[in-house]
Amino acid sequence: MAEHRSTPLTHRRRHTVQGIVQGVGFRPFVYRLAHELNLTGWVRNTPAGVEIEIQGTGDRLDTFDDAVRNSLPPLAVITSHLRTDIPADDDQSFTILPSGGGSCDIQITPDSALCSDCLRELFDPAGRRYRYPFITCTNCGPRYSIITGIPYDRPNTTMAAFPLCPDCLREYRDPLDRRFHAQPIACHICGPQVSLLTFAGEMIAVRDAAVTQSIELLKNGAILAVKGIGGYHLAVDACNDDAVGRLRERKKRDEKPFAVMVPSLESARELALTSELEERLMSSPEAPIIIVRKRPDSELSALIAPHNGWIGLMLPYAPLHHLLMRDNFQALVMTSGNISDEPVAFEDGEALQRLAGIADYFLLHDRPIHIRSDDSVMRVFQGKPLFYRRARGYAPRAVTLPFPVPPLLAAGAELKSAVCLANGDRAVLSQHIGDLQNQTTFDSFGHTVTHLSGILGFKPGLVACDLHPDYLSSRFAEDSGIPLTLVQHHHAHLASCMAENGLDGDVIGIIFDGTGYGADGTVWGGEFLAGGYDGYRRAGHFRPAPMPGGDAAVREPWRMAMSYLYQAIGEAAFTIDHPAALHLPEKERALFAQMLRRGINSPLTSSCGRLFDAVAALLNLRHTVSYDGQGAIELEALAESNDEGKTASYPYSIVFNEEEPLQLDFSSMFPGILTDIDAGIETAAIAHRFHQTVASAATDVCLLISGTTALDRVILSGGVFQNRLLSEMIYTALTRKGLHVFTHRLVPPNDGGIALGQAAIAGRRKF
Repeated sequence: MAEHRSTPLTHRRRHTVQGIVQGVGFRPFVYRLAHELNLTGWVRNTPAGVEIEIQGTGDRLDTFDDAVRNSLPPLAVITSHLRTDIPADDDQSFTILPSGGGSCDIQITPDSALCSDCLRELFDPAGRRYRYPFITCTNCGPRYSIITGIPYDRPNTTMAAFPLCPDCLREYRDPLDRRFHAQPIACHICGPQVSLLTFAGEMIAVRDAAVTQSIELLKNGAILAVKGIGGYHLAVDACNDDAVGRLRERKKRDEKPFAVMVPSLESARELALTSELEERLMSSPEAPIIIVRKRPDSELSALIAPHNGWIGLMLPYAPLHHLLMRDNFQALVMTSGNISDEPVAFEDGEALQRLAGIADYFLLHDRPIHIRSDDSVMRVFQGKPLFYRRARGYAPRAVTLPFPVPPLLAAGAELKSAVCLANGDRAVLSQHIGDLQNQTTFDSFGHTVTHLSGILGFKPGLVACDLHPDYLSSRFAEDSGIPLTLVQHHHAHLASCMAENGLDGDVIGIIFDGTGYGADGTVWGGEFLAGGYDGYRRAGHFRPAPMPGGDAAVREPWRMAMSYLYQAIGEAAFTIDHPAALHLPEKERALFAQMLRRGINSPLTSSCGRLFDAVAALLNLRHTVSYDGQGAIELEALAESNDEGKTASYPYSIVFNEEEPLQLDFSSMFPGILTDIDAGIETAAIAHRFHQTVASAATDVCLLISGTTALDRVILSGGVFQNRLLSEMIYTALTRKGLHVFTHRLVPPNDGGIALGQAAIAGRRKF
């Protein structure tokens, strides 16, 4: 009897994949994988993502599935993957089909740092892209900053003006080449070029000569404006005190830290005490600025981060950066190309005009930037990244909402502006735009809304904004003609942290920041909220204190020191000797006391940020500030330098009023601080004890609220939670008490994350 061998059964599967899967080498990855496994079928782009039909034996299809889950191209991110079995077909090969139709669900790839393959080619004398400043492939390079429209094809990018040469076109059309359908690819022959100009716009050199001459200029102490992926940087040798000082003077940036670029992780380790996670984040495709602890023996200029033991480091992420830095510098300052409070310059004519008074020379190129995007900034907290600024490398990556929302726009806040466009369960937060306090930044705000709406392919039917009537973002929302919903500032903070952590229901929110328009018309900022997306209750807050001079008290922390002292010890605040009193001439003290007594030009605030300002002034650290949060940052740095071990809390009280929120009163803390100052206690120990006091008090209030509400989930949000020391103290204390604490990971705790919370609240109200 003849022996019969069973033939392996042929199966066919359809995969529908959504996420960042276009323009990132996903189709050629699928094509190569199918050929390696001897599978047949096809793959194509659709408006919703990528569709695959794949056919072969069951074991090979399982191997294919595993690779799609676990071996994606570096820039690909899958947010949805549906797989169904379908009838077998008679395919004889595997092909890439033209794009197909379907519902739209576009997700745009963020800009990415140069990959290792392109870096190797960049310095390979035998390669045809040797020292080419715009080398790229499907695994790296500019994306969001050069997209002008959809679909994401070369004609809809700023590379449209650079037709591909035959060699580049061959790579572009070859599915087995890593440059297959890489829209930004180019070479020396067909692509953009760099130029070196004087501040007056006179041409000095082009191509590689421009790079080599720029290196010499930097070594000689010149300030260069360098055009990057999302805008211009201002660059100087980071070890040259004179150059850094001149940059500070010209940029009108008195003391705010500068970002520093280092050529390698080895260089980073020579300048800072870096952890494994910090180094991994620094060398990731997103290439953010990471705030790390500075080595005491660092050769960096002390002017880079005055009065600060931390420094922001990043690695080169564009080919031009690598060409400038390799074997040439230990570190370069690479700060945003702007004058303080203005958005980063990104158009060549604008840059030459706005930066001519700062830069000695301009190293620019002729590839246009369509949308400006600053560098992202983060630090590590609790073993996870914590954003200070979310921009290049991360925007416009979507955050998944825990529930669907209708198409809507959230306009964000006034400071650290970012907008959010949401639809379904996807919320797309824009790059950091800046503080909406001048027309240039407001114009950038409008351009970002228009651009992001266009490339995402949907029209908002609802707009959310802050309660504050004078925010430019709120006025923009009101003028849009779209149905409007108003969201209280700290409620938005609460919802933002909830949304990115996928939480629903009610939680306790500890929301600490500098300024936020309260539901009662006063300035909030030291808040304990109970609630969720559907609403909130102000369960507790810091005892309000006057802000003498209004906004002047934000710029001059000594005013808040006098306010808190007056609240604590009355008229004695003006007669005893302490550092804050030195800023108030004797003849003006009676007038100042009257201002506080009668509440003249002294709006009330519960702000945690203003409390930090007061203590910073009282410890003679900071009486005026040159940037937002400076007093708090320097107070934290001082507290971290405390070498006297753990410290106890100063006294504080929690005031109970029937049917009113709890009030956390720090008045009794201030006499304790004065006593310690008089006793000659180290200011670092006092600063540490202050942090411990705020943490202990916040923990006590939170436990009281938890006891009366049975809520055991706590979120920490607001700009004050950029303070690592305070965050650690509160997080640790609450966790030890059995509460579940959630912090930000995907968006900043500061106002840069407000728009996400607005979107979640507005979307929930609509449904």
